[in-house]
Amino acid sequence: MSGVQLSNVTKKYESVQVIHGVDLDIKDGEFCVFVGPSGCGKSTLLRMVAGLEETTSGKMSINSRDVTDLDPAERGIAMVFQSYALYPHMTVSENMGFGLKMNNVDPAEINQRVNEAADILQLGDYLDRKPKALSGGQRQRVAIGRAIVRNPDVFLFDEPLSNLDAELRVEMRVELSRLHKEIGATMIYVTHDQVEAMTLADKIVVLRSGRIEQVGSPMELYKDPDNQFVARFIGSPSINFLNAHIDNQQVVVPSLNNLRIDTSIQLPEDGKNVILGIRPQHISIEEGEYLGVDITESLGGVSYQYLNTSTNERIVVEIKEDAPIATGKTSGIHFSADNIMLFDPDTEKRIR
Repeated sequence: MSGVQLSNVTKKYESVQVIHGVDLDIKDGEFCVFVGPSGCGKSTLLRMVAGLEETTSGKMSINSRDVTDLDPAERGIAMVFQSYALYPHMTVSENMGFGLKMNNVDPAEINQRVNEAADILQLGDYLDRKPKALSGGQRQRVAIGRAIVRNPDVFLFDEPLSNLDAELRVEMRVELSRLHKEIGATMIYVTHDQVEAMTLADKIVVLRSGRIEQVGSPMELYKDPDNQFVARFIGSPSINFLNAHIDNQQVVVPSLNNLRIDTSIQLPEDGKNVILGIRPQHISIEEGEYLGVDITESLGGVSYQYLNTSTNERIVVEIKEDAPIATGKTSGIHFSADNIMLFDPDTEKRIR
C-alpha cells in the first residue's frame, strides 16, 4: 500500500501558524488534488509531505511508514515542480536518468527505465534532443519522466501546468489523466485552478487559511458543498448567491421580485436571513422586467449572460440557445426549488 496519512499535522513559522491540525487519508492509487486560493497553504502542505518543509507537530505516514522526521530522499516520493528545472546541456535521456546516475544505479537499468518512461510519455523520438529543442509541454513531460524513472511510492505535483499556455494545459491534463490510469500510482497535485481539480482528481481537498474546508470527489463537492466557500470555489462560472429571508416557512428573494420558494430544506425560523445559492446551468431565462441584461459571453456552444438585479446583485445564467437576450434589455429567470442551496450568512455553513 502506498497511501498517505496526515494526522493532526501543523506548521508554524516562529509565532505564525500556517497549517492548522490537518487530518487526511489518501488511499493507495488515488489522484488527490489540493485546491484553494493563493496563500491557503496547499503548496506548504505538499512540501511537508515531500519533507521539504519541517512538520511542526502531528504525524505523517507514507506506505504505512512514519516519515514525519525523515529526509526527502528517504520518503519514497518524487516531485514535479512548476519550473521544469532541466539541465540545458543534457539530452532528454540524460535529464531523465540523472537522478538514478547520481545514486549509482547500473547504466543498463537506467537505460531500461528511461526507455519505459519515454514510451509512457510518448518521448521516444526526443531522447537525443536537448531541452531548448522541445516545446513547453514536452519539457514538462521530461520533468514528469524524471520522476517516473525513480519508481516512487507517491508522485507530488506542485502546479506543474501553470507555466503553459491554455491549449497546452488542456493537452497536459489529458496526459496526466492517462498517465495516472496507466501506472496507477498515488498522486498528490496542487493547483489554484478548480477546472484542473475537477478534471483530474479522484479526491479534492479544498483548503482555506491552512485548514481543510471539505474533502470529497469532484461531483460530491460540486453538488453537495458544506459551505459558501466550497460552493463558490468549485464550479465555473461560480455559483450565484442572492440575499433572501424566511417568511411563513418560505424562502423570499427580494431581488427577484420578492419571489417566494417552497422547499423541502429544513428552514430556520421566520425572519431569519439566508443566502440562496443557485448554479448558472440550473437557471433559465424567461420574460420579465426585473433583471437588466449587462454582458453576454459567447463561447460557441454555450453563452453566459450576466444579469443585474435592482439590489445590485449579479446573476450569471448559462444559455445553450443561439440567441441570448441583447445587452441593455430586461428579462426574468426561472429555476427549480430542487436546485437551490441555502447558507447561513453569519457562519457561511450550509442549511440542510
